[in-house]
Amino acid sequence: MKFTESLKKNFQFRHVYNRGKSIANRHLVLYMVKNGTQGNKLGISVSKKVGKSVVRSHVTRLIRESYRSMEEELKTGYDLVVIARNSCADASYHEVCRSLRHLFKKQSLLLSASERKDRQDKNEAGRNEVKEEND
Repeated sequence: MKFTESLKKNFQFRHVYNRGKSIANRHLVLYMVKNGTQGNKLGISVSKKVGKSVVRSHVTRLIRESYRSMEEELKTGYDLVVIARNSCADASYHEVCRSLRHLFKKQSLLLSASERKDRQDKNEAGRNEVKEEND
């Protein structure tokens, strides 16, 4: 993941649960809270109710890849926790991706087309500066 760090510690997850807003759909629950930094932090939680370890790992990979695919479209400065529901065990990649996009859209975390273009221009300008320094 390009712009995102992981939430790993229990106290980080608890902070998001206690302070954040939650929204849910059929497959996923999303908690979010502003973190005051330039990047996002993502935590993924898949309980034993979803399935055995192989299934839980599969669901975690699906969520992480879905997030990675739309990472450049997201606003920055948030701690996010995605919790998988039982129905997620039987879901395909496209269903998980659609569910995650739906939650981001409902929380107004997706950038508009003009904001995305501005971010791309800014990233390209930064890459060109680094390239010129190296030459």
